[in-house]
Amino acid sequence: MRNWRHFDFILLGTVLILLIIGLAFVRSATLDTPGLEDVFSRQTIYAAVGLILLIAVASVDYRLLGTLQWSAYLLIIVMLGALFAYGHISGGAKSWLGPGAVQPSELAKILLIIALGQYLALRQDQIKRLPVVLISLIYALIPAVMIYLQPDLGIAIVIMVVWLAMIWAAGVRPLHLGLFAAAALAAAPFLWSALQGYMRERVLVFLDPGRDAAAKYNIDQALISIGSGGWLGKGLEAGSQSQLHFLRVRHTDFIFSVIAEEAGFVGAALVLILIGVVIFRILRISGQARDPLGRLICVGVATVIFFQTLVNVGMNLNLLPVTGLTLPFISYGGSSLIALLIGIGLVESVAMRHKKIEF
Repeated sequence: MRNWRHFDFILLGTVLILLIIGLAFVRSATLDTPGLEDVFSRQTIYAAVGLILLIAVASVDYRLLGTLQWSAYLLIIVMLGALFAYGHISGGAKSWLGPGAVQPSELAKILLIIALGQYLALRQDQIKRLPVVLISLIYALIPAVMIYLQPDLGIAIVIMVVWLAMIWAAGVRPLHLGLFAAAALAAAPFLWSALQGYMRERVLVFLDPGRDAAAKYNIDQALISIGSGGWLGKGLEAGSQSQLHFLRVRHTDFIFSVIAEEAGFVGAALVLILIGVVIFRILRISGQARDPLGRLICVGVATVIFFQTLVNVGMNLNLLPVTGLTLPFISYGGSSLIALLIGIGLVESVAMRHKKIEF
């Protein structure tokens, strides 16, 4: 019980506030929408399950979880591999598994943070060697490619960004990062040709808005929603773009636009500040971690939250191409929400054990 004295209640409290805000706007975004009547109740259940898992994971020593490195990695490969044979297709992607429509790629992000963190932590004194970094790249690249083939480019990119952040935190040589950057630039034409047609089209529409008015429709509606919110918004469940259903997928990809319309600039800024507080608390715990594994786990979880927030808000503001990445703790999505809360549980496990055991 002594470890619980170091539990970060500010982090948990901030996450709880974000969950409440998310539930309020998921309900608003799906109000009187045929086919989405049970979305709010399902999201409430997901949040409850996620919080239970958060506490359960926090109670387990993260170093014990680190010893399960290969089991965690094998589970990633098995789950993602099962999608090719048994996955359910939704939205054009074969990303869901089982009767409960679980999205394995979301859980894969968190499991990879544990597995990759353990790999790098055990080789802390060898991280300056290029072969060690190359093996870590392969470690991340295999699940990233499997996720891309679903196809899901968004989460595949998240995986690679997490890898980059974790090797940076582990102390990789800048020269090696430069070599990877040069290799990525050289491979850019091949990577572009390998993209699915609709993925290339999203980028092209972003670069040339006049290319396809129909494809740009939802972005236009999102910008109208954000612009019409003003400073204080139109009020919860009173946004015209969302309540009149002009804005599509408003409870998932474009929920930030709903918040900006109904709660205004102040409400949208508050959400971003709260997410910023979550990231700050995680990085604070990272700095207090007693070992490299704890530090790397925190960096990985913070990177997921930061990058998904950056991309989600960026696409709502038409600053980035459209992807399917959720706004952390806010957007509807059971697998995404539960995975993020498990990630917070891992961070809390590090926080609870940042001091040496007293005898």
